[in-house]
Amino acid sequence: MLTDETLKQKIHEANVSVHRNEARYYEQLHPEVYSNQEQKRIADTLKRIDKLLADNHKNALDVGAGTGNLTGKLLHMGYEVTAVDISSEMCAIVQKRYASYVASNKLTVVNQPVENLAFETGKFDVITCYSVLHHLPDYKATLQSLSMFLRKDGVIYIDHEASPYYWRSEANSMRSLIKAVYFHSNPIINSVYFQIIGLKVPLIDYSLSDYWHKKEHPLDHNIIEQTFKEENFQFSKRTDYYQSATWIPNPLSIIYRLTCAPEMSFWIAKK
Repeated sequence: MLTDETLKQKIHEANVSVHRNEARYYEQLHPEVYSNQEQKRIADTLKRIDKLLADNHKNALDVGAGTGNLTGKLLHMGYEVTAVDISSEMCAIVQKRYASYVASNKLTVVNQPVENLAFETGKFDVITCYSVLHHLPDYKATLQSLSMFLRKDGVIYIDHEASPYYWRSEANSMRSLIKAVYFHSNPIINSVYFQIIGLKVPLIDYSLSDYWHKKEHPLDHNIIEQTFKEENFQFSKRTDYYQSATWIPNPLSIIYRLTCAPEMSFWIAKK
């Protein structure tokens, strides 16, 4: 994990800047998040998590809530939700979109870095972190803090992080070629789609905001697993999956899925 305080601050600032620039376009820009397949997978996973909870008080913390992807699903499942995001623009969208829940005190929106959060020990039944850890300067420390906020027998759900196979070189040259062409074709296909629908977005630099989504320093799932063990979780399980990364179907996707390992992962851990 990072020890350079200046770099940590730069990563925070980069995330604020990136999400300010993409907030109004966020859902159009990210089919890997908002495709029908991905939305169904998330909803089904949340239902599975809900069934893992005994004596559920329906109190959830959604970390890195963005525009409310998981927040809305949790609200519709009957949870009271605290939605946290570093981006004031994202928080404003959540507050407006779910204004009736804010008015009825079912939703609290907090505009803060996750590192600054302070809740009572064991406050939440469920904590969700969708597409969050790779943005954080020190995701191990964050997981340790979140573990304190989770009640005994509560569940933490971490999703949309690159799998251990994402950056791994394929031993087979044909698989390596398929993987490379597939990954490079996805942004081209999305660019064509954006031109078709007339969507113009500013150029966004993700180099610092997505710090741990790099071949040089990828997110380490061994650290995540070890943290759950150190925090005495009853169990933790990583599941790898293929994502739908384009609005227009990529004709290479079937070949890619038949020959290459899944590129994404999620974790479910019960305390």
